[in-house]
Amino acid sequence: MHGPTPIPLTVVLVHGAFSDASSWAGVIGLLHADGLTACAPANPLRGLAYDAACITSVLRRIDVPVVLVGHGYGGAVITDAATDADNVVALCYIAAFGLDAGECLLDITSRFSPTPAADALFSAAVPAPFPADADSELYIRRERFRQVYAADLSPRVTNVLSVTQRPIARCALTGRSGPPAWAAKPSWYAVATADRMLDPTAQRFMALRMAATARLLDGSHALPLSRPDSVAAMIREAARTCIRPGSFHGPQHPF
Repeated sequence: MHGPTPIPLTVVLVHGAFSDASSWAGVIGLLHADGLTACAPANPLRGLAYDAACITSVLRRIDVPVVLVGHGYGGAVITDAATDADNVVALCYIAAFGLDAGECLLDITSRFSPTPAADALFSAAVPAPFPADADSELYIRRERFRQVYAADLSPRVTNVLSVTQRPIARCALTGRSGPPAWAAKPSWYAVATADRMLDPTAQRFMALRMAATARLLDGSHALPLSRPDSVAAMIREAARTCIRPGSFHGPQHPF
């Protein structure tokens, strides 16, 4: 029996704050089953410019077309990282920040109603030798993790996630974005309608602004973990669309 025909394209998956690359495990399995190559590099979570440079270095080592995917804060990272990456043919945002030039994460969150995550974070000192302006890093309080990050996952799973979470440097919240890659590349956006980390209204705003093909998914901020099938389906759609010249007919909005 023959497996799926390999597609000459790589999917690069960039995780967001409070998680790591293992959050993509379910999505990667589904992409592999469909013949897609995928990689999930570590996002340092040390600051927007630094993190974007790290992802750009990954992209430069890939010699085939790339669909670049970002979750949460990872969306801000891919927006910067793909600007000068000619091999990136599409961007996929999963409940993610799609910043415009000169914006930072706090500019977006301050425009919309506060989410339950606003008072669920705490800070700790950052060890050297990370950037000097990264003077503290943020965690989600363990007892609030399931409520604000992954309410659609079981307590057994979220108890593990809460103690393995990776913190984000506070300076990442104020790092200013450069020219957005989404202004020149076709984009897809999965809106998490039950998100308590990033307001779904903010997600819709960013999806519309970038003229993305949008999908509404009934899920928490942890879509890669709770809805891997739907996330993989959107990535697959972007991949198949962008490897067929002339097949992209513009954005679709379900809202």
